[in-house]
Amino acid sequence: MDLVALDNDLRKLVGKRNQLSEMDYGNEAYDDVEEELHDLEDDFSEKFGDFLEDAFYDVHDEFCPDSDVLMPIAYLAKKYIVDGEKYDVDFDQGVYVEVDDYLDQDTKLVILPNPTRIMLQINKEDRNIVWTAGQ
Repeated sequence: MDLVALDNDLRKLVGKRNQLSEMDYGNEAYDDVEEELHDLEDDFSEKFGDFLEDAFYDVHDEFCPDSDVLMPIAYLAKKYIVDGEKYDVDFDQGVYVEVDDYLDQDTKLVILPNPTRIMLQINKEDRNIVWTAGQ
């Protein structure tokens, strides 16, 4: 797996998602940007979907076996916080999962770039990187 290409394509996808999140439906460029985003998502899924799906199966097996594994694109945030080369998300982003150790708490999985990684968010306070590409 070309991890550099994975991360570069993920960053492009994140950039397009952020661009779209800044627009409202009334913006005349909205449809074009949305179409570009869907094309990027399709290309990303075709290139890296199987690799990332395997990663999500491993993460689900370890942390949230009772939650269904979704397509990797589903774990992308709608909007990312970008500070230079650092990528983060607010707690309201990601896919809800049931984590056996935290049944009484809100838990979510989200994928982040630079490096490509999967983060488990527990409530608003606790965040753990549970998978990193290449490790």
